[in-house]
Parts: sequence; C-alpha cells; structure tokens
Amino acid sequence: MTEPEAEEAVPEHIAVYLRMRQVFGEPGKLTGDARKRAKNKKEGKSVPFGVGRDPRGIEDVLDSLTSRLGWNSSLARADLLASWSELAGAETAEHSTPVGIEGGVLTVHCDSTAWATQLRLMRGQITTQIAQRFPDAGIESVKFDGPNAPSWKRGPRSVQGRGPRDTYG
Repeated sequence: MTEPEAEEAVPEHIAVYLRMRQVFGEPGKLTGDARKRAKNKKEGKSVPFGVGRDPRGIEDVLDSLTSRLGWNSSLARADLLASWSELAGAETAEHSTPVGIEGGVLTVHCDSTAWATQLRLMRGQITTQIAQRFPDAGIESVKFDGPNAPSWKRGPRSVQGRGPRDTYG
C-alpha cells in the first residue's frame, strides 16, 4: 500500500487522535496545568514574589482604573462642583451656585449683582485654589453671573430704548 492509501484506511477518529497527539504530545505525560507551568517557567513570566504580585489597596486599583479609562478630568470636575462650599467658603456658597463647566470655564450663578461683583474681586484666590486642589479638572477661568434682569421689551406700553437704568447685571 502507498501512503495515501494507508491514510484512507485509518478511520477518521484515529487520524484525529494521532494528529492531536503529535501536536500536543502524550496525553498522560502532562496535565493542562503542568503544561502552563512549564511554559511560564521557560518564559520567566510568573514568579511567586516577582514584580506586580504584591497586594494593593482599593484606592490604588481605582486610581489606576480611572486614569487608564480617562475619567480623571470628569471626576475632578464633579468633585469640584460638589465641594464648592469648601472652596469658596460657607457664607459665599450660600449666595452662589456653580452651574457648570464648559470649555475650561467654570460658571457660577450668584444671588445678586453685589455678590457677583464680590466674587469677581476674589477670582484670583478662587482660581488658585481650584488649580491647587483640582489640577485634573482643567479649569482656566471662572465666570460669575448675577441674576437675570427682566425684559421690558414686550407688552402694550413698551417704548424703544434701553429700558430702566437699574443695578441689573
């Protein structure tokens, strides 16, 4: 018999078994775990007291996860908005509320124009504290808005012009 005729004579399940035995070796010699250990021992991957095997705290694990996923800036921004009263002071925080952050600008809404003016004078101190405590937030400037002025441009008795010259805005 020639080789092609001999291969055809062997049943298919035996041919598969012989092929697997040739690829993976003798089935009784090494278990799956033993093969993995032998492979790792050759490559030097796993050492019981090697680098990276020490237990770490949950804080370290979460810090590495958030930095790897790119969440540091959004978490720092949320933390900044949540701790506004500590940042600006208790009395100031009663009269001002951070609204949001867009394009590196923190917008703060104030109860009155007087509080908005006072916070504008404190802008340097507030931005310095933000830069020190929340460097990942990416805040470049702070915008303080006063209350919205009502519009007198509508109605049956409206006149042309700029409206009353009051302390709005």
